[in-house]
Amino acid sequence: MSIKDNDQAFTAQSLSGVSPERNYAGALSFARRKYSKDLAAADLAVTGIPFDTATTNRPGARFGPRAIRAASTEVAWQRNWPWEFDALELLKIADYGDCDFDQGRPEGVPNQIQAHIETILNTDTAVLSLGGDHFVTLPILRAHVKKHGPVSLLHFDAHTDTWQDEAGRIDHGTMFFHAVKEGLVIPEQSVQVGIRTTNDAPLGFNIFHADWIHEHSAAELLANIKNILADRKTYLTFDIDCVDPAFAPGTGTPVCGGLSSAQVLRILRGLRGMNLIGMDLVEVSPPYDHAEITALLAAFIAYDFIALYAARHKLGEKF
Repeated sequence: MSIKDNDQAFTAQSLSGVSPERNYAGALSFARRKYSKDLAAADLAVTGIPFDTATTNRPGARFGPRAIRAASTEVAWQRNWPWEFDALELLKIADYGDCDFDQGRPEGVPNQIQAHIETILNTDTAVLSLGGDHFVTLPILRAHVKKHGPVSLLHFDAHTDTWQDEAGRIDHGTMFFHAVKEGLVIPEQSVQVGIRTTNDAPLGFNIFHADWIHEHSAAELLANIKNILADRKTYLTFDIDCVDPAFAPGTGTPVCGGLSSAQVLRILRGLRGMNLIGMDLVEVSPPYDHAEITALLAAFIAYDFIALYAARHKLGEKF
């Protein structure tokens, strides 16, 4: 295996395929994808949303996109196991860089995030967003619903994020309250996985608590998810605190009793055929990570997101 060029993020001639590089050097694009603002040929754009001022506990998720990109180089050189196809070969993927916003005017940030995502979606390119705290999903959802109409939500988290709130507040624990009230998501056709905090007003979401998951098999959970989502357009959002802090300590609001990394990856890989229209991965906070284990898990999860998108949109698989 010859290493000829260690900066494929800049010099790659195509948005698909892989090339051997030193994973400890070179530009830190996601999975060594080419940095590009030209999405004319792209199927999928990866973009960072380095925003964390909606955090209620430990900040630091603004550094999440950088950490996930760095960790993603570890597995960028090979077909993602255990998938029998290489999503990086099937899909034309660009790293679009990060969303720009004025941190000195936080009231304008939601609209700036929404406009950033709309710019990508308007090129008929799908988006994988890397947070950032979980609030960013609300303006991202607004952009997707503008294109696709109301969607089902598949939400992995320790928290429901549906606590009641006042209109216009920016908070990473209430954005799905606003999403329901705005008609962005259809709660009875949506699923929340891994929840283990108290909320007496879940707004009609189908919830599979962490304890339920520990007591049942992944196959049982997947059967329930598939029955609820069916072939509906689905937005996938993953808060890394869905995973137990023993496996993902680098997050702002850790909650004990969560899923293991093995459980999460098994569940995600069982979602082949989901009608996936957009996805994000949020709340990776590198200042609280250890040996990059949270960022590395996030990179593996993001790879599986991409494979899920390829299975549906390139191979035509359905539930």
